[in-house]
Amino acid sequence: MSRHKINVTVNGQPQSREIEARELLVHFIREDLSLTGTHIGCDTTSCGACTVLLDGVAVKSCTLFAVQADGSSVETIEGVAQGGKLHPLQEGFWEKHGLQCGYCTPGMIMSAKYLLANNPDPTEEEIRFAISGNLCRCTGYNKIVEAIRYAAAKMNEEAKEAVA
Repeated sequence: MSRHKINVTVNGQPQSREIEARELLVHFIREDLSLTGTHIGCDTTSCGACTVLLDGVAVKSCTLFAVQADGSSVETIEGVAQGGKLHPLQEGFWEKHGLQCGYCTPGMIMSAKYLLANNPDPTEEEIRFAISGNLCRCTGYNKIVEAIRYAAAKMNEEAKEAVA
């Protein structure tokens, strides 16, 4: 078995581990770091439940080896809330009923976070395209889209207040 030492920053915390070269990033996150908010749904990039941000880009962690993240920054759903305060996306999913069983929610939020970082005022079509790699078997997506629109509006309002 080939083992490699990796150094990554996960949710702002430096992590150093020796791992098998073939270990997937999703397993590193869940098993080595005990961050179980990132879900495993398919192992084939079909569902998006394992979506995390790698150096700010939304990626499906079930298709990356953890060694590929060496030297990078990873953000998981556990890193989204700050200082005990929900992120506007988390608040939006709560307020607009964007979740039912919750299995897809972490991946949806991470994909939406990437979208809003690059497009702070997306149209409904742009939101639907951005989350098209994430499957939800419960909600029918309308409430998820509403939740993301809620978050975009709130984040834009907060940005305006910060400037004033």
